[in-house]
Amino acid sequence: MSNDAIKEVFRALHAKVTKDVDPDSAIDELYAKKIIGDKDYGDLYDIQDTRKRCRKFLSLLHNSSHPETFIHLREVLSDEYPSIVDEIDKQLPAQTAQLQQLQLDEQSTEGEFIAS
Repeated sequence: MSNDAIKEVFRALHAKVTKDVDPDSAIDELYAKKIIGDKDYGDLYDIQDTRKRCRKFLSLLHNSSHPETFIHLREVLSDEYPSIVDEIDKQLPAQTAQLQQLQLDEQSTEGEFIAS
């Protein structure tokens, strides 16, 4: 399960996640794993509205450079939101296939000489 594939599934499910998920426990878990820094952690809890806090949280994660951000997010959500994790898992095979095809396309065009 690649982080990039899970990230794209989270992007596709953004509206559902922001509607259905209270991000507080996930924020705490990802802070403990040092995926979210001190400043971002404080800034997230300054946002009173749960849906807006979830949007900001996802935005921070999409900009994260941690190589396993979305792998950890999926794990954290599995206890409280198993239906969302099930939906993510259903979409993963298609997303993984798309990413693999993109990688193959990139590899096949490397080193090609294109005459004009």
